Amino acid sequence: MQDGEIDGEKLNAWLSQLLQTKGPDIFRMKGILNIAGEDNRFVFQGVHMLFDGRPDRPWKSDEKRKNELVFIGRNLDEAQLKQDFLACFI
Repeated sequence: MQDGEIDGEKLNAWLSQLLQTKGPDIFRMKGILNIAGEDNRFVFQGVHMLFDGRPDRPWKSDEKRKNELVFIGRNLDEAQLKQDFLACFI
């Protein structure tokens, strides 16, 4: 979990590159994200190289705007994933 706002373009570029290079090793991924300038949560899920993401419900006024990602796979470098994800923040 990570607080803060994500740059949507940086996130899209990172996920595209990640799926191209590690897609076969990603069995499952999912997350809830706080995209800068958006009032709704962004939810996504993926299996291998298939990815689906879309705006979800609005953030509640008392809800902490956080980012949560889960990756399940093989040969994934957790430290590199975290570093690349953090580079997507504003």
